[in-house]
This record gives sequence, C-alpha cells and structure tokens, in this order.
Amino acid sequence: MNSLGDLAQNLMLRSYGTRIRNEVNTLTRELSTGEVSDISGRLRGDYSHLADMDRSLRRLSALSTANAEAKLMASASQTSLGTVEETASDLSEALLAVSISNQAVSHAQAGVKAHGALGTMISALNTSVGGRSLFAGIATDQAPLASADTLLSELRTALSGLSTPADILQAAQDWFDDPAGFVATVYEGADQSLAPIQVSEDTEVALTRRADDPAFRKALQLASVAALAEDSTLGLSADTKTALFKQVGADLLGARDGIVALQAETGDAEARIEKAATRNGAAKGGLELARGELVGADPYETAIRLEAVQFQLESLYTTTVRNSRLSLVNFLR
Repeated sequence: MNSLGDLAQNLMLRSYGTRIRNEVNTLTRELSTGEVSDISGRLRGDYSHLADMDRSLRRLSALSTANAEAKLMASASQTSLGTVEETASDLSEALLAVSISNQAVSHAQAGVKAHGALGTMISALNTSVGGRSLFAGIATDQAPLASADTLLSELRTALSGLSTPADILQAAQDWFDDPAGFVATVYEGADQSLAPIQVSEDTEVALTRRADDPAFRKALQLASVAALAEDSTLGLSADTKTALFKQVGADLLGARDGIVALQAETGDAEARIEKAATRNGAAKGGLELARGELVGADPYETAIRLEAVQFQLESLYTTTVRNSRLSLVNFLR
C-alpha cells in the first residue's frame, strides 16, 4: 500500500487549503459585487458589448448629475421668483392704499416699505446655490446686483429736479434702459446667459434669465421710485407723492404679471427636468439589468457554492488538527 510521508502530506493539505480559501474569497467577492470573477470566460473574450454598456452607464450617470444640478437651480430660481412676485404684489397693495389716505405719515411709511421691498427683491435676485449665482449669467461666481442703497443713490441723480409723476417715471425708465445707467452702475453680472443644460439624451433645459431681464428691471424701477418719493432732496409735494404712489402701485400689477410669466417658464423647465430624470432612471435600470444578465453572478447559486466550499474548508481544518495530534507516544498510549 502506498503512503505519503508526513512532509508530503502536510504540503498536500496546505495546497488543498490554499485552493479552497481562494475559492471562498472568489465566491465571497462574487456575492458582494454581484458579478462573476471570470468575466473573460463568461464573455469568451468578447468585451465589446460590455464596454458599450459601461459607456452608456457612465453617460447616464453624468446626465443624472447634470439633471440633479439643474433641478436644484430651477427650484431655487422658482423660490426667488416667488419672493420677487410676492414682494411686488404686497408693495402694490400698500401703495394703492396710501394713495387713498394722502397723509404725511402714510407717505413716510410707504417710502420705508418700498425701500424694504427693493432690498428684498435684490436679495432674491442675488441668490446663489452651491456657490453659483442664479441670475448673473455666466458670471456665476458673483452676485448680479449692487445694494439697494447704491441703486437709489445713482437713480436719485437722474430724478433730481423733476416734479411730476409722469416725468419722474419716464426718467426712471430711461435710466434703467440706458446702458450707462442701471446696467453700468448696478448690474454686476455677465451679459452672456448660461448655456442650456443637457439633462437627458434628448432634452436640454435653458435657465438663462438674468437679473437685468426687463421683467426684473421694471419691478426694481417701480420700487426704487416709490422708495425715493419721500427723499427730501427731490422735494416732492404731498399731492405729487400721492399721485406717484398711485401710479407706481398700478404699474406694479403689470410688472407682477411679467414675473408670473417667468415663474411659468421656470415651472415648465422643472417639469421637463423631472420627466428627463424619469427617463434617465428607466434607461439606467434597463442597462443595469442587461449588464447583470451578461456578467452577473446568480446570488442563490453563489451562496450555495460558498456554503459548500466553506464546509470543505472546515472539514480540512478538522482533519489537519486531528493529524497534528498523532505521534508515536500517543499511539503507544
């Protein structure tokens, strides 16, 4: 009868143990990753289909990231627009109410409210998300508008010496439309809008509104005029202030409509972003399923194989321990 020497038997057991441990590691890795270890064997050396799937998945991952960023920007923009619209509506109601009372105290309160409303609008348009300004065009690293005090200081000069509501409102509009006026002294964003954002394979979303948009300029113009109505350097009479507040209050309703139109535009963008996200998710899920069928490891089968191999390893350890206890002394006992 042939037999192995102790050294040869020990080497054989070690080799067998190494092979089993390697198999345990392989099966454990397959169970945790969901992929077979021998991808080349599974694909018979043809990686072209798998490579195409992986490229598509990377593309979808990038689009999903862009989609999430666009969604965040659109949502924040909608919030800012809501603040501007609500502020314009509140100021309009307040000024129309003041125009009825025609009292000095009411005039002073209206001026304070208009100044506060102007600051609120500017703050909303200076909103940034993740360090990126929403309404500064491509100059996303800076706020698009200077402070309310800077705006009023510049506009005050343009209105100086005027005494009728019509002249004051016309001069204010001219200053806001003049490239050397509002744009040169108050608007600090870029003159180039952000490029459309690719949020899916077939969808681009444009979030291109800037703080110098005509709808924003109109609201800022009217709030500024109301804030300056009580300015002592203009020296307006009580009747002129009353008439000015009445006209500004009425005009703000029209300016509000412009902001509402921008809200609708942004809402449409939000809906398109959401639909694109759904399509991206469906495409990604389909590709991942197909990839799993191509190189995936069956979790049930892998678990059964792993359990069997672990049992073999435990049996090997038991046999090794028993063999290590054998000796001539123990045998003679």
